[in-house]
Amino acid sequence: MSGVTHLGMPSFPEAAKHSSRDEGLRRNLRHATHTIRDKRAAAVAELDDWPQLREAAKRIKDHTLRHLDTYLLQLEEELTAAGGTVHWAADAEEANRIVTALVKATGESEVIKVKSMATQEIGLNEALAAHGIHAYETDLAELIIQLADDRPSHILVPAIHRNRGEIRDIFTENMAAWGRPAPDGLSDSPAELAEAARLHLREKFLRAKVAVSGANFMIAETGTLVVVESEGNGRMCLTLPETLISVVGIEKVLPRWQDLEVFLQLLPRSSTAERMNPYTSMWTGTTDGDGPRDFHLVLLDNGRTDTLADETGRQALRCIRCSACLNVCPVYERAGGHAYGSVYPGPIGAILSPQLRGVTSDIDASLPFASTLCGACYEVCPVAIDIPEVLVHLREQVVEQTGGHTAERAAIKTATWLLDHPATLTAALRLASGTRKAHPRRPGGPAKAWTHARDLPRVPAQPFRTWWKRNRA
Repeated sequence: MSGVTHLGMPSFPEAAKHSSRDEGLRRNLRHATHTIRDKRAAAVAELDDWPQLREAAKRIKDHTLRHLDTYLLQLEEELTAAGGTVHWAADAEEANRIVTALVKATGESEVIKVKSMATQEIGLNEALAAHGIHAYETDLAELIIQLADDRPSHILVPAIHRNRGEIRDIFTENMAAWGRPAPDGLSDSPAELAEAARLHLREKFLRAKVAVSGANFMIAETGTLVVVESEGNGRMCLTLPETLISVVGIEKVLPRWQDLEVFLQLLPRSSTAERMNPYTSMWTGTTDGDGPRDFHLVLLDNGRTDTLADETGRQALRCIRCSACLNVCPVYERAGGHAYGSVYPGPIGAILSPQLRGVTSDIDASLPFASTLCGACYEVCPVAIDIPEVLVHLREQVVEQTGGHTAERAAIKTATWLLDHPATLTAALRLASGTRKAHPRRPGGPAKAWTHARDLPRVPAQPFRTWWKRNRA
């Protein structure tokens, strides 16, 4: 996207300008996010030790990131001993090349997939398609997105921008092209939509020889991977195929099995407002006669090491992808996930994407400014990521690289000079008060973008200094 705003950051402002005018989108988002966050608040309130759990998770993650090299090597050693194979991928291109080669080695031309942010991040489906390999999403929301040729707009609920009527139409019109068609007379009731998806996916589960997954956690102590989900599709993908390939970011490792106890209390309540996930699948390498015969783990860097080097920005790597920050963010609620131009939308995406990809593109340079800095995201984050702090930190980096907007630099320079000359400042304030009736309510130029959606504050009848002298001196 293009089109420079007053801050010189085009992408998010330009995209949000259009999406925020979509009344249907805003209605869908408002209903879904408010419902989820209200349920989450009730679930969290049940735990008296929630603040302690949050602090424990923060400390575990920070400790792990400080010793990430040690725990990753331990993970590789334990997993290899358990019959798995570990591959290291420096970037998306290398990860896609590894996965494609592994699938080709099986002789198969299709794979089933567990919902995975990491594979979306690297564009795995597109990479596989370029080699004639079809990837079928099995998560209900991801299935909706795939059938509609759409893009995810939420970390937990990728199809949050779609309502039930739209989903029914997508199933009716597109399911046949991907396999079993939707039943005749399909209504928009959740039960019927879920049953249609179940019937459509069943044949794929029973036919597929290769599955691709991500993982919520990896335990260095035992070489164990963990996937938590609510539908059971993950369990089918992780147990039925002969070959399982998991693509996981290097930051998902935890040192000990005991550490998992903390996160299995925090994640379900923060994400789906459940006391525990309906399905928690754990596997360690391979086992004769049970589950996949071959297991491959692709450890993905793709900018994570660079992020780790930033003392302030590295806290974004604590993220456990619960999406709580999206559900309380006023900007996300109005703009929607697509406006962020990234697999990771919302507040966490505004700090994670620019660090993983760098702030060299228009899209990523705009994301740190996609926030009011209200702090609601920090309050709900189960691992205490100070998102506002990182946003301000990244804004500094953007301005240092771009130099900022000409008008903005001029305004700051003028304000600095006025504050250094009190007499001139006082005269300027009196002049502003004296001419207040002539001030426009909708100024043009660089200030136009600010007043497009907000009122320009009226200048008071008298400056504060004058009022103080008359009433307090």
